[in-house]
Parts: sequence; structure tokens; C-alpha cells
Amino acid sequence: MNLIKLQIVELIDKHHHMTSVAEILGIKQPTVTFHMKSLEEEMGVRLFESRSGKTFLTEAGQALLHYSVKINALTQEARRVVKEYDSLYRGTLHIGASYVPATYLLPPMLNTFSQEFPGIRIVLSVKPSPVIREMLIRHQIDLGVISSEPFVGPNLQSDPLCADDLVLICAPQHALASREVLEPDHISQIPFALHGNESSTRRLTNQWLEQHAVRLRSTVEMDSLEAIKQLVLLGGHISFMSRMAVQWEEQHGLIQVLPIPGEQAPRHIYTVHNKDRHPSVQMNRFKEVLQEGVSGSPSFLGLVP
Repeated sequence: MNLIKLQIVELIDKHHHMTSVAEILGIKQPTVTFHMKSLEEEMGVRLFESRSGKTFLTEAGQALLHYSVKINALTQEARRVVKEYDSLYRGTLHIGASYVPATYLLPPMLNTFSQEFPGIRIVLSVKPSPVIREMLIRHQIDLGVISSEPFVGPNLQSDPLCADDLVLICAPQHALASREVLEPDHISQIPFALHGNESSTRRLTNQWLEQHAVRLRSTVEMDSLEAIKQLVLLGGHISFMSRMAVQWEEQHGLIQVLPIPGEQAPRHIYTVHNKDRHPSVQMNRFKEVLQEGVSGSPSFLGLVP
């Protein structure tokens, strides 16, 4: 078994055509066929099958694909680390971030880092927190910055960056804004804007609803934080949202921020990396920029010491 055979496994799964695989690898199609047959002989099981003029992985091939993706990613990382080691002035930094930190936390840090190291190319992928964690496990990114409740992963190292607690938001003229005491039952009587199923805010909202036996009367579900804020601004709906995501609107008197009644799970912004992935000097420096940016900004409340 060699690396090119494992690359073929991954490319066959993506493209299903040996000609496409040959073009990507810069080799001839008969060479691809030779490596595929050789790999099947080595493993003693059928890994590929043809259907309707296309090539697919068998069930055994899918099992091998899981390891091929990891090995290929680690190979690319090894080349990158050796090539870029001890250099802060060239290379690529792949970052994955969930929506809240990507939108409301990272832009000034990315600007600072880019000005200090203009030769480093930054690629930012914005996905839900569970997707970012999976990308880290699969070695597809160098660093994750996610908004999440506390979690444990066998291959992941998470470090809290700052608090990102949930708050109840409503329009300033909403009836809830003038209540001296807010109970969970009050929320069940008001139209509620829910976040999409994949978001950590939705997960924590569901936990709160179950914990307090609250059944919402009327709901609208949206995948966009900005769309939820616009709906709340109209005055009819309320929602749970990251405090970080509504700081600007709160400061300008556009949205009323209230504590969520009852107990709720804590949430923070975390930096996360794969323990099996060698941290590049670029990644370590970017984490330092994050820490410096958060520590030096009075707008981020509840900082983690």
C-alpha cells in the first residue's frame, strides 16, 4: 500500500471516473487501473465496482476511504509543516468558525493578523459548530473557533476564549421589556423566533424549553441570525441569542436584552485544534492574536482568565 493508491480511493469516491482521477494525479488511466487492481490484491477484497459507466467504492472500499482521507490529509499537513516550519511570512492558515465568532469576533483579529503577516493566506470556512468539529477530526482545517456549550472530544483540544452566554431579546417597546420579574411561562405566550436545527443556540434553547417544561405557542424558524434580529425589531417576536451577536443593537437602543429566566447551560467561544495535528507557527501566532484581541477589548464581557 502506498500513498498514491490511497489518493485514488479518495478521488474515485469524489469523481467516479478513472479518467478524471488520472488527470488530477497527472498519470495515465491504465496506471490508475493498475494501482486499483494492485490495492485489491493487497487487501484481498473487492474495493471498486462499475455501474452505468462509473466507478464506485464497495462497502469495503468505503471502510478504507475513512482511513484514506485521514492519511492523505496528514500527508499534506506533513509536507506543509516541513516546508513552512519556522516561517511566519508565507504559507496558508485554514480556519473554521461558527457563525457568531466568524461574524462578530474574528474580523478585527483577521485584519490585525493580515497586516502583521501579509504573506500568509487565510482561508475561513463558516459552518455550524458540529461541522467545524468534524472538519478538525478529519484534518481539513488547522484551527476551529466555535461558540458552544462545554464539550469533550477524544482527539480535540478546546480552550475557552471568552464567554458567549445566551440572552433573551425583544424590541424595546415589547411588553416583556417592562416586566420586573420574568418567568418561563411568560415566554410560552409570545411568538418565538427559533434558530436552525444545526446551531448550538437552538440546541441550548431546546434544552431550556425541556428543563422548564415550556411549550412555545407560535414559532418561526430561521437559519440567519440577522433575519431573526430583523424579525424581533418589528416588535412581535422574541428570541434567545448570543450576547455577542446583539451588542451593537443593544448599545444603540434598537434591541432590549434581558436575562433568560431560570437556569441555562453556560456557553463560551472556544479555540479548538486536533491533538494529533502538529500546530504550525502560523496557528500558534493567530491564537495569540485572538487572546490579545479579546483581552484588550472592553466590549467582550465575561472574559475567561
